[in-house]
Amino acid sequence: MLPLASSAVAESAGYYGVGETPTEEQIAAWDIDIRPDGTGLPEGSGSVDEGMAVYETYCASCHGAFGEGMGRYPKLSGGEGTLAEDRPEKTVGSYWPYASTLWDYIHRAMPFFAPQSLTDDQVYAVTAYVLNLNYIVDGDFVANKETLPKVEMPNSGNFVWEDPRPDVENERCMSDCKDEVNVADSSEGKNLTPRTTGPLDEGLVE
Repeated sequence: MLPLASSAVAESAGYYGVGETPTEEQIAAWDIDIRPDGTGLPEGSGSVDEGMAVYETYCASCHGAFGEGMGRYPKLSGGEGTLAEDRPEKTVGSYWPYASTLWDYIHRAMPFFAPQSLTDDQVYAVTAYVLNLNYIVDGDFVANKETLPKVEMPNSGNFVWEDPRPDVENERCMSDCKDEVNVADSSEGKNLTPRTTGPLDEGLVE
């Protein structure tokens, strides 16, 4: 049992006696996710034309001038009708389900070498430009927290949001298994894995 003084300190600081309750500002700094319905989108806006300038500065070196991809960096445009092929092209136009979560990804992860360095207006503008590259919005489109959630993405209806697989729970067995289970062999006693301490198993090294 802790002495009375120590118990009082632990009780006041929290269950484990360490840390402190986060402030509203600290929580807000981590709470940056944007939901499919647009919940969480900040104030601000950006047009397709404004996005072109931001894209050319921060994005084109990796994703190409028109979203075609450079080297091994991913494509952002094209790929329509390829998802059922052997080599599908998962781009914003062919695959992405929601325009609002496109804003979320750009905001938290781009540009690749300096993520979260763009302003909210710049992210809105780049999002508008990438959508326009895929012919999803017109050239006069202005992205903001009201317009983005209303954008219909071409592939949004092809996602399955409920897992159709049944919940199952099977017990492991090495003997007295179900009839359909046949344990034909085992690795026991075959020295397939060297020891992690001491000398290696005999025969594994000369």
